[in-house]
Amino acid sequence: MDEPLLVIIDGANVVGSVPDGWWRDRKGAAERLRDRLAAHGVPGHEGPLEIVLVVEGKARGVESVPGVRVESAAGSGDDHITDLVAGTRGRDRLVVTADRELRRRVGEWGAEVTGPRAVLGDG
Repeated sequence: MDEPLLVIIDGANVVGSVPDGWWRDRKGAAERLRDRLAAHGVPGHEGPLEIVLVVEGKARGVESVPGVRVESAAGSGDDHITDLVAGTRGRDRLVVTADRELRRRVGEWGAEVTGPRAVLGDG
């Protein structure tokens, strides 16, 4: 297949990995992550990418921008991510999360998994 790598970002988990006051403005923190992804992509993955940022709870309603599709989970972000992975069998998929249970779930569907540093770097 010639489809780009599908990179699914667990927004709540990635935002929550940096203690920068995100809890005071969850939507704003998700928007900053979205903008970082749009500007920098996913380091180490230079080919064409389809980036999907999954948000939940108070971060719902973040708009998509060129290069990053934002999906608001109706319920659990983890369930939404698992459904995305399950629905895209046959594609290369990379899920960005540190959540152990989510890592297990998407791994059962054949997705690769990496941690938040893959998109945040060291700073």
